[in-house]
Amino acid sequence: MKVVLLKDVKNTGRAGAVVDCSDGHAQNFLIPRGMAALATPTNLKQAELRLKQDSDRKELDVKLIQDRLSALAEDRIVIKKKVNEKGHLYDAVDSADIAKATDLPESAIKIEKPFKEVGTFDVPVSLGESFGKISITIEAE
Repeated sequence: MKVVLLKDVKNTGRAGAVVDCSDGHAQNFLIPRGMAALATPTNLKQAELRLKQDSDRKELDVKLIQDRLSALAEDRIVIKKKVNEKGHLYDAVDSADIAKATDLPESAIKIEKPFKEVGTFDVPVSLGESFGKISITIEAE
């Protein structure tokens, strides 16, 4: 039975793909859980449209990220946090704090661990095929 996947399904395919699977798997698992729909002409057209919209949205997101990265490369990004007398932060600066300060999606910020000290740090940013680095400065309040 041919079905159009509405969601990514492990070991079956990605959303929007037309796959051929057994009747029982489609009727008892995929379709009742809303993971797939029968491969009718209408559903095929909707899947193609959805794939095109997703790819357009991803291209736009990548372009916006690249523009934002080039703008941030010239700016100085400062995050102010409370520190103790040794210069350690009470609350670490994580990817959510950096995303809020830079207007980038949190998923694009790739730090290994949160920053717990005052200073200037390079933060790698990647989304899709776009890579870059931004420099942030953490200062005491």
